[in-house]
Amino acid sequence: MEKINAVITGVGGYVPDYILDNEEMSTIVDTSDEWIMERIGVKTRHILKPEQGSGTSYMMIRAVQQLLRKTGVDPQSVDLVLCATTTPDYHFPSTASLVIGACGMKNAFGFDMEAACAGFLYGLEAAASYIRGGRYKRVILCGGDHMSSMTNYTDRNSCPIFGDGAACVMLEATTEEVGLMDGYYRTDGKGLDNLRMTAGGSAKMPTHETVDNNEHTVYQEGRAVYKHAVLDMSSAVKIIAERNGLTADNIAWVVPHQANINIEISVAGRIGIPESQVMINIDHMANTSGGTLPLCLWEYEPRLKKGDKILFTAFGAGFTWGASYLIWGYDGAEQAAKEPAEFYKEGTITREEWYAKRAAARQ
Repeated sequence: MEKINAVITGVGGYVPDYILDNEEMSTIVDTSDEWIMERIGVKTRHILKPEQGSGTSYMMIRAVQQLLRKTGVDPQSVDLVLCATTTPDYHFPSTASLVIGACGMKNAFGFDMEAACAGFLYGLEAAASYIRGGRYKRVILCGGDHMSSMTNYTDRNSCPIFGDGAACVMLEATTEEVGLMDGYYRTDGKGLDNLRMTAGGSAKMPTHETVDNNEHTVYQEGRAVYKHAVLDMSSAVKIIAERNGLTADNIAWVVPHQANINIEISVAGRIGIPESQVMINIDHMANTSGGTLPLCLWEYEPRLKKGDKILFTAFGAGFTWGASYLIWGYDGAEQAAKEPAEFYKEGTITREEWYAKRAAARQ
């Protein structure tokens, strides 16, 4: 019997139209473009405004609709939808159920995964496991967050970090030597004091006091998180690289969680990977938590080639972290060319024009 593996066969993405740049951020909180760029590396971030859409599901639905259009896949052929998010629309029902209903995937079941910024990384392993078992052939994995919904815009140390966005991938069964090849994942439970949303869960239910004290927003001790992120992501990537014979000579791309430009470059440097082989979009996307890894794939899709060896790594609250090794399964440029133009500024510009405007904004 041939070995079944799970391969990514398509990518979709969505970011809101409204862009909050550092100049405007400096009118909200005591900061500056120079301060933010030096410490974090974020120039602009996308923000979902209430008049445009509501909640994480809105962004994921748009991403999935784009994915289905690009790939030409019948929604009713999808078996499972996983949504990696820390900002679900509701405690219940799941965001996955909203995506399934809106996209007409009548034969799918679905659920949400919550592993903070490592959610999409963990989701890759979960989705692949469902496929490897032989019962499911087609799985959509979404990653994304409405981070502005829980950002404290009076905290100059954390509010410039975050943005909103979502992306998704389709995974399908294959017997080729492509797809998710290996993974290393860990959770240690040590991060509660360093990174959390203090109130809103069953341990500390909402009250007037918790709202007044901004306890429903992200609390982060930056130095501690930075230290753990660099060490743990570097260690995970080294483990995966060593046991699969991966080096700078045969790794096409490293895709790190987009939390801080200095973390990303440091992690890649520790395994000898040059910056030119690192997917980076934090400068114009910021940290979208569960959305950072798939949004990188979405942006870089035209540059991906079948057979490319790719390393993913992420670090999140908990602490949660790990690394995955994947061999890319299709010509990205060919599929990216099929992307419907209306997903860029409601049909007013093409994908190429959209990227050109983004590049100009980063100058």
